[in-house]
Amino acid sequence: MHRLVNIIDTKWRPELAYAIGLIASDGNLRKDNKGICFVSKDRELIDRFRESISLKKEPYRSGRGGTKKKNYWTVQFKSRNFHDFLVSVGVTPKKSKTIKAVQVPNSYFADFLRGLYDGDGTFWTTWDKRWPQSFVYYLGFSTASPYFVRWLKKRIADQFKVKGYIHNGDGVFTIRYVKGDSRKLFKAMYYRKGLLYLSRKYLKIKEAIDYDERLKDIRIQQRSGTIVAS
Repeated sequence: MHRLVNIIDTKWRPELAYAIGLIASDGNLRKDNKGICFVSKDRELIDRFRESISLKKEPYRSGRGGTKKKNYWTVQFKSRNFHDFLVSVGVTPKKSKTIKAVQVPNSYFADFLRGLYDGDGTFWTTWDKRWPQSFVYYLGFSTASPYFVRWLKKRIADQFKVKGYIHNGDGVFTIRYVKGDSRKLFKAMYYRKGLLYLSRKYLKIKEAIDYDERLKDIRIQQRSGTIVAS
């Protein structure tokens, strides 16, 4: 039995906003004992979460859905002050389908968004069949809550001037952003060096943007006649 000894600093800062984004996407709060749980297959993400709130609690291997295979990393701890703070800003127990909005200051919203992306965000690339040379990519944020997805779409639009559209999947809502808006959100979320983030997700977007830039340079050179298309 864990004692309620984990005192978490709840003063707003980039690391705290990032942690709240992670919890809002992949975390779980227990109402009965002020417990907080964060689960991920990615050990790096577990470590980024622990770093974000200076948590010394060690993670352990666990399974999900009744399986005996322990494919996940889990960190659980109790903190009355942090639990109460999370509830006060809108992250509540059994939140997956009921979370509505999270009260994050504008100056830290990009960090919160980066946490959401690292927790439940998606990014994928494709080629538009209508234009063989058109490399396309999308950035997305997923949630099971219809309330939260509408709030998040509006909040992102108000702060970063991007549009996005909501895709209704099998019990999951995803806000998708096309190429130009994805670039804007990437620059907003990773606004300086030294931030906490999941490296593989950061690199996936950066590599796609860099590749797209190289394609643009090639097309410009082809139009100017400085190179010959192969």
